[in-house]
Amino acid sequence: MSPASIESRLLDLAAKRFGKSRDTLTPADDMFSKLGIDSFQAMELMTDVEEEFEVEIPDYELKGVTTFVALAGVIGKRL
Repeated sequence: MSPASIESRLLDLAAKRFGKSRDTLTPADDMFSKLGIDSFQAMELMTDVEEEFEVEIPDYELKGVTTFVALAGVIGKRL
């Protein structure tokens, strides 16, 4: 799966989960500020991500990951 494909699916998933317009999200956006979420909501998103991409991502791999593109990179390593 290409990085762009992962990013697109990730943005679709985040927009759906938090009721945001997909058109307002870009890969470089900070997930927390753009979605208006806290760390608990980010963990809910990660549950969706793991189900969508059929991967398991350890918490330590998410340390410092705040943008969609960075998260897509972590997902890509697991596919």
